[in-house]
Amino acid sequence: MPADTAAESLARLAAERVDHRFKGLPPDADGLTVAELAGQRRNLFTGGFATPVLALSAERLEHNLKLMETYAARHGLAFAPHGKTSMAPQLFQRQIEHGAWGITLAVPHQVRVARAFGTRRVFLANELVDAAALRWIAAELDADPRFELVCYVDSVRGVELMDAALRGATRPVDVVVELAAGEGARTGVRTEAECAAVADAVAAKRTLRLVGVAGYEGEVPKADTERVTAWLRRLVALAADFDEAGRFAGLDEIIVSAGGSAWFDAVAEVFGEIPELSLPVLKLLRSGAYVSHDDGHYRKLTPFNRVPEEGALEPAFRLWTQVVSRPSAEQAFVNAGKRDAAYDLDLPFAQVIRRDGAERPATGVSVTALSDQHAWLATTPEADLQVGDWVGLGLSHPCTSFDKWQLIPVAEADGTVVDYVRTFF
Repeated sequence: MPADTAAESLARLAAERVDHRFKGLPPDADGLTVAELAGQRRNLFTGGFATPVLALSAERLEHNLKLMETYAARHGLAFAPHGKTSMAPQLFQRQIEHGAWGITLAVPHQVRVARAFGTRRVFLANELVDAAALRWIAAELDADPRFELVCYVDSVRGVELMDAALRGATRPVDVVVELAAGEGARTGVRTEAECAAVADAVAAKRTLRLVGVAGYEGEVPKADTERVTAWLRRLVALAADFDEAGRFAGLDEIIVSAGGSAWFDAVAEVFGEIPELSLPVLKLLRSGAYVSHDDGHYRKLTPFNRVPEEGALEPAFRLWTQVVSRPSAEQAFVNAGKRDAAYDLDLPFAQVIRRDGAERPATGVSVTALSDQHAWLATTPEADLQVGDWVGLGLSHPCTSFDKWQLIPVAEADGTVVDYVRTFF
């Protein structure tokens, strides 16, 4: 881990100079530091920002952070939100300030980013067999007693590869056996007998330490509440069986982890049923998309639709574009496309139109296709749309929205930009 603190690392982001690398930012801000630009509190609509520009709602971002903090606490869950969603160390820090146990990540590069900004606890929700990455992680663990990392294992072969790369390390790498979500699902061990074999292989290596079990219920085939709940109970039973067999002897706690953004209500329910084991259980939830939520995929899938009494997440992204062509009464084009907007799950949604400082619903306007740098709009007779109008688009899938923007303005409801979020993909 770097010798400086997380605060010092984040301060360096504020000292970065604004220039041509960061699309959408005011051209006349070139040469200012991010902190200087934020201090000017420019308005997103009148302060020189160039379209297209992606913005995060300051109020909705804070609402979502507080809501999941409260939800996890209410259900007795530790929370390690998946950082791959934003890859934004500033948001990692805010998540930790809002009670997160640590940050979940998926690949070694993401761990390197998190460590560069002082993240002390990482749950790597993936198998890790790359020798170079393992040697780097071993060096991080040896250099920093405060650093904690847990990763998946799902094969005896994987255990052998990890052990070969880690020989000579001072601290063992903590691992959890990943239980597959079912036949034909993604990674993970398919049967309980195979799980035991992997656990035995871990126990035979001084370089590794078994600390629990984990998996991802979002991969359950034909997922519904019944199937997801049944798989989660298999995961809990696996932890109990391992505990009864003495596999967790010498630990302070047992980790049981699951939880994406579509079924965390089922995770909360089943983890609430975990029986008393020989050690305390860290019930670790890993949902990540909540931080910005969205106007499409996760708006439809969020568990808060099933438990509205627990609250509601709010979509925090809006992509502001400008009408550059209106070739017919039925068609218009704005200046944002695949390079700017997520499109892997849904096309963007036309939401509002701004003209002369006034904002109104985008009635009669819909996005029908994306080119690299244009969105195709279909317009009905009731659509009042002119060249030069700003069109605010809602987006679907946060993970492929964040990754298209390196520096994202955070704007209050009146358009005042109060911060900028730096991403590292």
